[in-house]
Amino acid sequence: MTAAQRRMRARAAAHARWAKEDGVEGTAKARAAFMSKFEQQVDPDGVLPEEERQRRATAARKAHFTTLALKSSQARSERAAQRKARYANRTRSN
Repeated sequence: MTAAQRRMRARAAAHARWAKEDGVEGTAKARAAFMSKFEQQVDPDGVLPEEERQRRATAARKAHFTTLALKSSQARSERAAQRKARYANRTRSN
């Protein structure tokens, strides 16, 4: 099976699962574990009040995803510049 076929098989299985189950309930444990990573990051000693820890963890999560978006944007820009340079080199040599 190719990598693309494995991805399609996995996608089909995921769709079949969520057609039978509640997606929010099915991913609650994973979301909680993911959020606990940020709670640990902002309050490693567990001294903050719960509300403040949650507020800071939410901000840390937003910062994480914003950083990922920035890196993705930079990578896309770099690839676009490389494609443009290859195209310009190709048209100059012809």
